[in-house]
Amino acid sequence: MHIARTLPELREHLGRFQRPAFVPTMGNLHEGHLALVRQAKPLGDVTVASIFVNRLQFLPHEDFDTYPRTWDSDCEKLRSAGCDLLFAPDEKALYPEPQTCKVHPDPVLADILEGHFRPGFFVGVCTVVMKLFSCVQPRVAVFGKKDYQQLMVIRHMVRQFALPIEIVGSETRRAEDGLALSSRNGYLSEAERAEAVQLSKALQAMDSALRSGERDLAAIEARAMQSLKERGWQPDYLVLRRRADLQAPAPGEPLVALAAARLGATRLIDNLEIDL
Repeated sequence: MHIARTLPELREHLGRFQRPAFVPTMGNLHEGHLALVRQAKPLGDVTVASIFVNRLQFLPHEDFDTYPRTWDSDCEKLRSAGCDLLFAPDEKALYPEPQTCKVHPDPVLADILEGHFRPGFFVGVCTVVMKLFSCVQPRVAVFGKKDYQQLMVIRHMVRQFALPIEIVGSETRRAEDGLALSSRNGYLSEAERAEAVQLSKALQAMDSALRSGERDLAAIEARAMQSLKERGWQPDYLVLRRRADLQAPAPGEPLVALAAARLGATRLIDNLEIDL
């Protein structure tokens, strides 16, 4: 695996390839990230991953400075997954001057749910992804469905700017007990890790209620919120939305259940597509 630290080095190495397949990450890699790399590998003629902790998507009170940096382990894992090229710029390489030009995604999609509770988050995400796309110039990019709204925002951005990039969504990888794999799971204490599976169980309970014939979505959502609150969680949202655009659904439309909640000091997100 070749490691490029600068844009000229990256472009020199990519010069002989026609169809890069790209997996952007912030490092602190786990099996979910490696599954993205493995899924990307047959989709292009070179498999590229990036590691860059993007300051622009962290709010002032969030964990940018303490976000885990696990460089040696990340490199070893990427090599084992078959990554050909790792782009790992520092802030000066990716942002050589203040990034005053930013991508502001459609607020109808980006200012709800995660965007409501983390104002400006998707501006930071879209800006860094657009810049990484410009650097790598992939033909395919793979993103995990665990960050469901992020995947939809990026797809919308690519479509709006007519970027020649196919965006592939990869199914959420889970631990044996059902907890969605996430870099932030490492913040959980042993007791919190045992409790964390209740987030996915709350989504499954929403699914079960719909499958049993219940159609009062507000009541299903309220019950899910209360179930977590009673266990000591601080939920931001547990909602049922139209899968196409995350807006309020009409009867019969494909649904997705989405959740974000804080357990102790750790904020976790998850989702579940529902097919009735």
